Amino acid sequence: MEEIYKELQRLGFSQYECKAYIGLLKHHPITGYEISKRTGVPRSMIYEVVGKLVEKGAVYIVPSEPVTYSPLPARELIARQRRQFEQSFDYLEKELAAMESEREVDVIKRIDGDELVIAEMKELIGNAKAELWLSIWEPQVPFIQTQIDGCCDEGIDVFTVLFGKAETRVGNTYHHDYMSPEVAEERMGGRLTIAARDVEEVLIGNFALGKSAWAVKTRDPALVLVAMEYIRHDIMFAEVTKELGPEKVEALWRTRPDLYHVVTGKRFK
Repeated sequence: MEEIYKELQRLGFSQYECKAYIGLLKHHPITGYEISKRTGVPRSMIYEVVGKLVEKGAVYIVPSEPVTYSPLPARELIARQRRQFEQSFDYLEKELAAMESEREVDVIKRIDGDELVIAEMKELIGNAKAELWLSIWEPQVPFIQTQIDGCCDEGIDVFTVLFGKAETRVGNTYHHDYMSPEVAEERMGGRLTIAARDVEEVLIGNFALGKSAWAVKTRDPALVLVAMEYIRHDIMFAEVTKELGPEKVEALWRTRPDLYHVVTGKRFK
């Protein structure tokens, strides 16, 4: 019996309400006094308890002298409870999911570990629907090539700034040639990596030799915008470098103290 009480309590019935309802299932119609006598619910509380069961629709009043009570048949009670809970679940699923989506915009998820960062990047790429923007390094390409090929096959625009070999292609690929990758890696303390999709979501990570990779992933529109603008500017500068020649561009920043500091993060000597 205790297990039945426990399950009914999970549906919102108090212990006294459980006892009164079970008592009525066994014997009905009976008066409040008889319910109290048969179930052990205190006489001082029985009418309050029965009144709550009537409000729940689990018990109904039988017009008589004196007034008696009968239970809603068990199958009907369970069916009604099931319908009510399903309606509640449907409502809450819809409303809470909407609230969660609103809050997710501001959430910044922290990821640690090379495998986890790669897994999150692959998931982001796989969720792309219209366009994908990447700033990646040669060693990362094999891990995401399948997802990139899938995007290209589906007609998704892929724009990539690549720190790597000229022959490596990852969608529309622009090579970061105006300085050696080692200069950028030293300045950033690792291989800064960015993946942004559909102006909706971005992953910003860093892979450093001898250290565990880390990343943040978010739908925050400000961070998505900054990341995409970063990649857009690198793409444009990559094309300018191709036109002028990497030697000329490198000579420019290596001889100007301000640009030297901008590019390397160090004071000009």
